[in-house]
Amino acid sequence: MLEVAFDYPQLQSIGLNQTVVNQLYTLDEQPALPAALLRVTEIQRDCLTLHDGHEEHNARVLPRLAEALHARATALAVGDWVIAETNALGERWVCQQLPPATHLARRANDGRRQPLASNVDTALLVMGLDMDFNPRRLERYVAFTRAAGVTAVVVLTKADISPDAQDKQTLLQTRLPADTPILAINGLDAATRQMLAPWLGAGQTLVVLGSSGAGKSTLTNTLSEAEMQATGGVRKGDGRGRHTTTARSLHRLPGSACIIDTPGLRTWRPDTDEAGINAGFDDIEQLAAHCHFRDCQHQDEPGCAVRDAVSPDRLHNYHKLIREARRGQQTALERKAETARWKAIGKAGAARSREKRGG
Repeated sequence: MLEVAFDYPQLQSIGLNQTVVNQLYTLDEQPALPAALLRVTEIQRDCLTLHDGHEEHNARVLPRLAEALHARATALAVGDWVIAETNALGERWVCQQLPPATHLARRANDGRRQPLASNVDTALLVMGLDMDFNPRRLERYVAFTRAAGVTAVVVLTKADISPDAQDKQTLLQTRLPADTPILAINGLDAATRQMLAPWLGAGQTLVVLGSSGAGKSTLTNTLSEAEMQATGGVRKGDGRGRHTTTARSLHRLPGSACIIDTPGLRTWRPDTDEAGINAGFDDIEQLAAHCHFRDCQHQDEPGCAVRDAVSPDRLHNYHKLIREARRGQQTALERKAETARWKAIGKAGAARSREKRGG
């Protein structure tokens, strides 16, 4: 059994639970130096901030662990539980990562996985009821969150200045899975803490996700009852926010829950497969069982039970996410081959057009 020091009652205040402890006991690689169980609360390039339940500590990742994570096409994320050794100089080095119970990540254009947060119970999907409002984007967020095994709660901010807040909330209720909570709030109002109370229990970890200017840091400050994160306004022209939060960071809340604030998400490409996408479009999956053809793609096939029951915009979004999920599962060589194939198709089409014009 791994010999690691940890204070269970204190670590509970930053999210430790029995699941994490059970994983700790499955590790058999003994640290070479005195070691402790800590949680990653912030990552800045190659420097980490760890918390032991009492205070924060600076640390770095041992090269062998960094190489092992790179080989698995992943990296440490805020919220991870790790084993850190302390050498004779008092320096802390992360030597092991406990397998996360849940993990949120996205795919870069080149297919690389970019971790967002680990060991999260609930994702607060924050969207403003101003020019930030985008049902397609929320469908995407809900699908990816549910695929990772994380509870999705939609939080619509700026309800106090939106005259059509109720109409937009009703629209989302017709598009999102029926069991997805949708709350319209004023992020500056203390009543927000009571509205989100069901997800703020002791030992729970939340993450706020959304675009810049949606009110993520304002919400974090309200829930923590302190000005922990800097906030900023939005541009008048397009309502887009400025990146006031530049790094993901974990904070403790009154009542012993934790919250991870994140920079604005410009894009969130799927780090999941088709089954994961279907988890966020369960209405389509249920209707698909009544299609005439078992392998119906819900496009132009006869006897499709989906096309007439689902809005064209939602179905278009579903098809787009399925294509992105398939691409995310491809290897670099497969993506390169597919790009070459579509280039060849495009050139052939252009050549046919020239022939028709007699050029």
